[in-house]
Amino acid sequence: MFSRLAGLPRTRALALCALPVAALCVVAGLAPLPYAIAQPGTTADVLGEDRGTEVITITGAPVRKTDGQLRMTTILATGPSASLDFVDVADAWFRTDRAVLPKSSVYPTGKSDEEIERHNLGQMKESQDAAALAALGYLKLDPKTVKVTLHLADIGGPSAGLLFSLGIVDKLDGDGDGGDLTGGRTIAGTGTIEPDGTVGAVGGVSLKTQAAARDGATVFLVPKAECSDAQAELPKGLRLVPVTALSDAVSSLRALEQGEGSKVPSC
Repeated sequence: MFSRLAGLPRTRALALCALPVAALCVVAGLAPLPYAIAQPGTTADVLGEDRGTEVITITGAPVRKTDGQLRMTTILATGPSASLDFVDVADAWFRTDRAVLPKSSVYPTGKSDEEIERHNLGQMKESQDAAALAALGYLKLDPKTVKVTLHLADIGGPSAGLLFSLGIVDKLDGDGDGGDLTGGRTIAGTGTIEPDGTVGAVGGVSLKTQAAARDGATVFLVPKAECSDAQAELPKGLRLVPVTALSDAVSSLRALEQGEGSKVPSC
């Protein structure tokens, strides 16, 4: 190969050498890449209704009327079978309302679309059960006596756990003095929950803050470990409150409701 190019003018030789490289770039640009593109998704008020049914239904204990909103947040990602090329990924990479994520961090590998849907719905059910136990444990109520039913259709995954727990606490106890835990505000947030009340990290928080601000939230509860991610594209006017446990979140919201914002931690 080199002997053939040796007798050619330099510019022509470089042009000929560039042809395979250009062809390789074209192939790479069209080849499917192992990424998912995410964007701000829907939010839902756990104190309200979903398709005409209360999101949180409680029996076995007095339930109070609430004001304000507690909005769980989601991201919307391209499906597990979506085939993204270089152009798709490059476009999303430079947009603040999009995130490029390894597909394996969004969906379990080696599973069909139907299996993934079942997996996500299973995670949501586990999250709801943990949220009920965490809230009742925080309020020192017997889960054998007080029954909690959670209803939120077409949303999977465990990241609504914290907001479910807060919604249960607000309906049963409010701020502990007859007032709303929200103080009439629209509060949003994200975070997994364990039965002992521990809050865990989720992912996609910079997109979730955008969804929260879009839907009227002024306060966003974020797992403390993800403060820096949440600050990356933080919408103007949205206050970040870091939490590590359900008790942290309740204490912070009570302080805000009582006008003691200086006592509330920030990222």
